[in-house]
Amino acid sequence: MYRTHTCGELNLSHNHKQVTLAGWVQTVRKFGAITFVDLRDRYGITQLLFNEELTKTLDINPLGREFVIQATGKVSERTNKNTKIPTGAIELLVSSFTILNKSLVPPFTIQDDTDGGDELRMKYRFLDLRRSELKKNMELRYAVNRATRNYLHQQNFWDIETPFLIKSTPEGARDFVVPSRMNAGEFYALPQSPQTFKQLLMVSGFDRYFQIVKCFRDEDLRADRQPEFTQIDCEMAFVQQEDILQMFEGLIKYIFKEVKKIDYAEPIERISWSDSVWNYGNDKPDTRFGLKLKNLKVRGENVCPELEGKNFGVFNTAETILAICIPDGADYSRKQTDELIEWVKRPQIGMSGLAFIKKGKDETVKSSFDKFFTEQELHSVANYCSASSGDLILILCGAEEKTRKAISELRLKMGEQLGLRNKNEYKLVWVYDFPLFEYDEEGNRWVARHHPFTAPKPSDISKMINNDSKISDAANYLNHPYADIKANAYDMVLNGNEIGGGSIRIHQRALQEKMFAALGMDEEEQTHKFGFLLGAFEYGAPPHGGIAFGFDRICALLGGSESIRDYIAFPKNNAGRDVMLDAPSTIDEKQLHELQIKLDSKKI
Repeated sequence: MYRTHTCGELNLSHNHKQVTLAGWVQTVRKFGAITFVDLRDRYGITQLLFNEELTKTLDINPLGREFVIQATGKVSERTNKNTKIPTGAIELLVSSFTILNKSLVPPFTIQDDTDGGDELRMKYRFLDLRRSELKKNMELRYAVNRATRNYLHQQNFWDIETPFLIKSTPEGARDFVVPSRMNAGEFYALPQSPQTFKQLLMVSGFDRYFQIVKCFRDEDLRADRQPEFTQIDCEMAFVQQEDILQMFEGLIKYIFKEVKKIDYAEPIERISWSDSVWNYGNDKPDTRFGLKLKNLKVRGENVCPELEGKNFGVFNTAETILAICIPDGADYSRKQTDELIEWVKRPQIGMSGLAFIKKGKDETVKSSFDKFFTEQELHSVANYCSASSGDLILILCGAEEKTRKAISELRLKMGEQLGLRNKNEYKLVWVYDFPLFEYDEEGNRWVARHHPFTAPKPSDISKMINNDSKISDAANYLNHPYADIKANAYDMVLNGNEIGGGSIRIHQRALQEKMFAALGMDEEEQTHKFGFLLGAFEYGAPPHGGIAFGFDRICALLGGSESIRDYIAFPKNNAGRDVMLDAPSTIDEKQLHELQIKLDSKKI
């Protein structure tokens, strides 16, 4: 072998021992007649000392950064110890060395405080992965993988692979499609998830299944999205919602214990979807801090009576008015409140402005809309918002969905600004009782909030079976029985990030057909897209349900990052490109001919 030890394992117990190391040259430092070299491998760094004779050799044939070398010598105690690295108490007195391979000068420094930008480091990702920071990320990823497998194995789950070349049934994101040479004019799709396969495995009698599996979605990217991503995909038969929650609460706690050495002993908090969106503005609440929303007006009805009968048109015409109370914020300067106003006007937030009330420590009250309210009325509004002396109340108003999303982002911003979002604190939440449907006003139809295989709550099944899915009056869709149907679904949230989601599935053909019909599929379309699943349900499908966790996202959050990119060995950039491979790329005419595909040159 090229080495007897790694660059991360030598210490004083190896003193005077003859060893051989192999690795990459991190730095070369010449001090007169001797030379020090930091040698790096996956396991760490060891300092090499080249004596006067070997230094003369290096003068003739110098070592460069990232050269691959082999060095043999004796371990010796260092005079000046480096307490920052595990091997800092020793060095290797080199007696001989071999250059195994030379290296060009790297395009950026291979160290944690690198001088390389994102695109450059992605182009040379194989070099970027040599940095200790990314190696630690990959180590954490492997630890999460190992812990997941160990726990699920202990719970009698089987890891069963499912196909990557499947049928296109686009319902959510766009499919990636793959042309079939042997079946001209027909295409496979890459799976957005193994959803139907894991349900079929339940029909097959494999009552506990999992995969750590690649999934593919052709959608716009951001920090926590990639066109191909990994999920922990799980399914169980003969279970109800509580069984799923208990099982996978155990999985996440096991991962915390094994990977982060955190004993998350308390039960995971549970919040209904309705409470989540009205208290936090979204369905993935960050509960590390308070700043809960105050609902002043909901769907055109004033909840706070002091808003009634005023001439403030902005409030009068708003469908929804929401507020958050910022502790000790009354001393915000005009500049600070102006910055917040400009922040909510950004296109990403999309509000026309921000109103505020300051409740001074001397109990005086001022607002950005003083001329429309008396001081006593402002006091009443402040009290309704549970404001104490010295607090600042921030108010947004407008259409319900838009206002909720905006104040949710404002709450997170203020939490960050006030230092309340501690990356070293972990708060898990189950969110449940989601609506089964969302209404698409543009298409005047119902769409599934999760996916079309999610079962309604047992108490709501009759609303599915006994009602017509069609909307006769689009303006009154909220009065349709479908608007009140709750899904037998649940999400797990960590620090304001959804890390997993699942549901109890539909397992009876009649109910599944009714669900498809509610989504606008006629019988022919149902048979074409999902005939295989509907047919399987007629052969004794058991009650079943499951969950899928975002594996990349869990790794990133446990590593203290909001971005999944640095926890994937070879990620794509924000345009979905692999700049290292230069993919996607064109294919040659021969391949196109074999696939019987002709490109429209006008659109290229």
